Amino acid sequence: CFGGTGDWSWRCIIWTSIGWSVSVGLGLLCCIYVATLHENDLWFSNIKEVEREISFRTECGLYYSYYKQMLQASSIKEGLLELIHDNMTESRRTINLLQRMNIYQEVFLSVLYRLLPIQPYLEPVYFYIYTVFSLQAVYVIGLYLTAWLLSGSWLAGTLTGVWYILNRVDTTRVEFTISLRENWSLPFFALQVAAITCYLRPQLGALQQKVMVWLMYVTTFCFCLMWQFNQFILLVQALVIYSLDCADLLTTTQVTTLYLVQVSGLLTVWLLQFCNSMILGSLVLSFIVAALFIRHYHSGLKTGGLLVRLGKVLFHSAAVLLLTVIINFLTKKVLQLRSDEHIFKFIKSKFALGSTRDFDAGLYLCEEAFGLLPLDTLERLAGTLLLYPYMLTVLLLCGTLAVAALQNLRYVVSARLRRVEAFRPDVAYNLLHTVLYGILAFSTMRMKYIWTGHMCAVAAYGVCGTEVWTLVLRVLRCNTKLRLFRYAVPLLIFCWLYYKFWPKLMEELSELREFYDPDTVELMTWISTKTPKQAVFAGSMQLLAGIKLCTGRVLTNHPHYEDKVLRERTRQVYQVYARRSPEDVYDILRAVGADYVVLENSICYERRHRRGCRLRDLLDLANGHVMDGPGDNDPDLVPAAHQRFCEAIKTDAAAYTALFTRAFQNKTFYVYRLKKKRKKSTKTSSEPHPPQ
Repeated sequence: CFGGTGDWSWRCIIWTSIGWSVSVGLGLLCCIYVATLHENDLWFSNIKEVEREISFRTECGLYYSYYKQMLQASSIKEGLLELIHDNMTESRRTINLLQRMNIYQEVFLSVLYRLLPIQPYLEPVYFYIYTVFSLQAVYVIGLYLTAWLLSGSWLAGTLTGVWYILNRVDTTRVEFTISLRENWSLPFFALQVAAITCYLRPQLGALQQKVMVWLMYVTTFCFCLMWQFNQFILLVQALVIYSLDCADLLTTTQVTTLYLVQVSGLLTVWLLQFCNSMILGSLVLSFIVAALFIRHYHSGLKTGGLLVRLGKVLFHSAAVLLLTVIINFLTKKVLQLRSDEHIFKFIKSKFALGSTRDFDAGLYLCEEAFGLLPLDTLERLAGTLLLYPYMLTVLLLCGTLAVAALQNLRYVVSARLRRVEAFRPDVAYNLLHTVLYGILAFSTMRMKYIWTGHMCAVAAYGVCGTEVWTLVLRVLRCNTKLRLFRYAVPLLIFCWLYYKFWPKLMEELSELREFYDPDTVELMTWISTKTPKQAVFAGSMQLLAGIKLCTGRVLTNHPHYEDKVLRERTRQVYQVYARRSPEDVYDILRAVGADYVVLENSICYERRHRRGCRLRDLLDLANGHVMDGPGDNDPDLVPAAHQRFCEAIKTDAAAYTALFTRAFQNKTFYVYRLKKKRKKSTKTSSEPHPPQ
């Protein structure tokens, strides 16, 4: 009776109810697990409020600050107006945060916290983090349902949930990056995939199909609303749909419906984000328009013999690709859209197609999260027995899918209608889904969290489903009953996982640590008590996000990088870590309205990254200067005329004290106040004045 089978016997109802109960139980178990790890790692319940806020590192602190800001507003309306006309996030600029950032979840939670009678019992920060941890339960349930729908057994869903929890290091990072947009959005993406899987089941009735279409739309909308990278994730999904269409594995109605669901979700978000041009200029919208247009005017795609149809598919794909590029180029020209160009610079540089000296591209290329997937990831996945059934399932099904696609291309429509369906469309979708997102994960490690969760569902389907076992037993010429393998092998895996990992889980949950960052606490306390409330701070993006959350001071720049003006401003502010004259740095900071600049020893003397990837190296390359330390330099790079600013200012030389006053220092941070009046001095720098 689950998935539209039409069986409503008491046995089926009871069995399905047990399956649903297990899914909820596993979801809650995952939620409690990550919440406990978070508490044990930070002793979150026992630390001060400022320490709790500092624990929201980098961009997490920026997003959480808007939740805090909404709660501190005199009313919901006033809070919304402050977000729509914000002049605290970027100095000397008034921006619409609801348009620029994906923070509707913070708005919704703050409104909910205000309206619900829970204030006496639950602190705002706990309401926030418990909501995010609860979404992990939704994520597990979504993966569970996908595996159940594919295999026909909730035992596969159970195995999916267990694998997801045991592979926590590679399936989620929610316990230490709570506010990241992916932790909000991926649970809805998992539900969307489950809804698509159900929608593509052949035995679904008309009413059930309509329900699934609405579920797909709602989950797609929620996913897109909560993550700025939605367009790139949906582009990969659109490529999956397009591939299935070319292989004639989906009907025209199914393909059009899936495309329109994506478009509807994106356009709804576009409206809610005050007509955010980045959505209209997204590649996925251009691709879908191109695919539907070419499909409409190339109606003869699915006629002819094998070679003719293969030729048509190649021509069709080339036409769609060309039209996509044209539509996207024209859209961006008309909208004057340059907000996402840094992403394409990163992609070009990653594959050696663009400049490797570009500062924005370098910031991404030098971060481990945007590098290739480390091979030790596969070792960990193999250690939980996840990798082996996954690889076997994917390889066998890819072979079967290729045969089915060739058969579909070989036979004319009238003859093929009399044939038994060779490959289930729901299985075909999930197979291509895991393959394409797997390629994305291998190319960019941060994207592995989209792949590894679905990987659990595919592997569990392979272990508990009929298709893979049928192929394996046929190859082995084994006459053993199929049901025996479908139930015995999962149970053996459960027993082995329990034996191997239960003691490790208990040991992990017993490890107790405590948040300790006295230097940052001292800095935030000093800023809160010793500086004006309207003071403007310059510094690294990551630190400034924490300053906004903990102190509410105005920032010059921040980690939400999807704006060209902000990216240029960040590059200019970061000149404090380059070899520039004090006059140049002073002019730059004054141009963005800074009153104070915070210098970090961890950046100025950075050793974490290799030479060429340290922030100071990226700045030197962008400025045309040779890099620090032993090693080769490009022949066109020249020695800088000045010392590195972050080092030289600590000498208290006259050229620096005339412009900057040291206001605070500890072992980690140095804070300098910009003097209001500067003395006239003759510049010795031969460098041009930086563009403002």
